[in-house]
Amino acid sequence: MLKYLVQKNRSYRRFYEDHKISIETLEELIDLARLSPSGANLQPLKFIISNTPEKNEIIFPNTLWAGYLKDWDGPEEGERPSAYIIILAKTSSAKPTEYDVAIAAQSMLLGAVEKGLGGCMIGSIKRNKLINEIPVPEGFKISLILALGKPKEEIVIDDLAGEEIKYWRDEDQVHHVPKRKLEDLIIRYY
Repeated sequence: MLKYLVQKNRSYRRFYEDHKISIETLEELIDLARLSPSGANLQPLKFIISNTPEKNEIIFPNTLWAGYLKDWDGPEEGERPSAYIIILAKTSSAKPTEYDVAIAAQSMLLGAVEKGLGGCMIGSIKRNKLINEIPVPEGFKISLILALGKPKEEIVIDDLAGEEIKYWRDEDQVHHVPKRKLEDLIIRYY
């Protein structure tokens, strides 16, 4: 079951924008992050939820999508996320927060897949602009944005050919993600 969720947890970038995601569903995903491991149990994260067209319209222009797809500026209207979770991290944390952010994000995305949803971790953010448009509490920074929705695209995993790791879309707009083979990753030490 977990392997299935991991395989289905792709970086979806096109969604059925009219598919609503409730506040309760978003809170359930954040609860998964809350229950996830945290370095030294510091729990340095907070979350901002957005699931209305008005709030989403503030967030979307502050996100940058799919760097390898040079001729694509991101999802068109009607294919944009129907919800976002903005992950904030304490700026004064005694330990690095990026591990907590990554663990929380993965937990929430796996929970989204379990609910028939999908998402994309967005780290390319116009942070300075966005922080002036949304209520980020003092002492916190925007670390990552999860774009969420009901996926509108097909994503397939291909075996990596050579060293070319860039994802791409074919003529039918199927999104291909090359992955290294398992035997190429394991260093035998026994």
